[in-house]
Amino acid sequence: MALFLFLLFSCGSPEQNASPEPPTDQPFLIVLGIAQDAGYPQAGQQKEWDLVRSRKAKIQQAVALGLVDPVSKQRWLFEATPDFNIQLSKMDLVSSTDNYPYDGIFMTHGHIGHYTGLMHLGREAMGTSNTPVYAMPGMKRFLSTNGPWSQLVSLNNIKLRDLGNGVKVRLNEQIAVTPLQVPHRDEFTETVGFLIEVTGKQLLFIPDIDKWEKWDQSITAMIRQVDYALLDGSFFKNGEIPGRDMSEIPHPFVEESMKLFEELPESDKRKVHFIHFNHTNPIMFKDSPEYKEVLARGFHVAYDGQVITFD
Repeated sequence: MALFLFLLFSCGSPEQNASPEPPTDQPFLIVLGIAQDAGYPQAGQQKEWDLVRSRKAKIQQAVALGLVDPVSKQRWLFEATPDFNIQLSKMDLVSSTDNYPYDGIFMTHGHIGHYTGLMHLGREAMGTSNTPVYAMPGMKRFLSTNGPWSQLVSLNNIKLRDLGNGVKVRLNEQIAVTPLQVPHRDEFTETVGFLIEVTGKQLLFIPDIDKWEKWDQSITAMIRQVDYALLDGSFFKNGEIPGRDMSEIPHPFVEESMKLFEELPESDKRKVHFIHFNHTNPIMFKDSPEYKEVLARGFHVAYDGQVITFD
């Protein structure tokens, strides 16, 4: 099992991060993907596909997290990405549930890499029955009134569960989730991050936000409060996409975030794990100067298969 798990999470990668074995006696979180919505390599990027074929790069799935309680045999998914099928197979290797495929799926917002994986629950694929999907009001309305997603609702493939900004949802005695609304390009739905509480510890997950200063909460104060922070690292710096106005796709550049966080003590810096990397972001590659800079400044880069425990 351990060998097969290693192969599934690392196939095609020239390097591999070390991560502990998933525990069997306490809840844990596992990173199921680290890329921005369209994954890596992106469609049509022939040079990137050449790197994969020559084993100089690895195919990366869109950002998703799995939350597992092995004692209660429950598990939850954060984000339903286009790579839903692959990510479900990863979860099947490390967990089980009596409510297959998930005891719940939490949605952040209505951009393609974050909800389109719900298609796998429909009649053309798994044909699930009442899989709980937790969504904010705008996301719930979007799924209920737009095909083909509305068919998932009408056929009871999914059961929409209400989320409210700042309203805690208790999943069991040890685990609770609180959505936190953040500013983002909300063409179709609002956008949230999640504060995930496990056995008294807290993990902050914000894969998408426009800029930290636009949020009505202090990100540095949040980092001090939590035990882990998986944060938007879409782009390393401005100008990363040649010939495109990056103000049209605002995100906090990793350079900006590191500068904002530089006054934090080292113990707080170590909580930060950047995630949600655009295909242009060099910190996906461990041999890049940018990746090494992030680590040298006291932060982390999330990776596929990363296991986070809460002991």
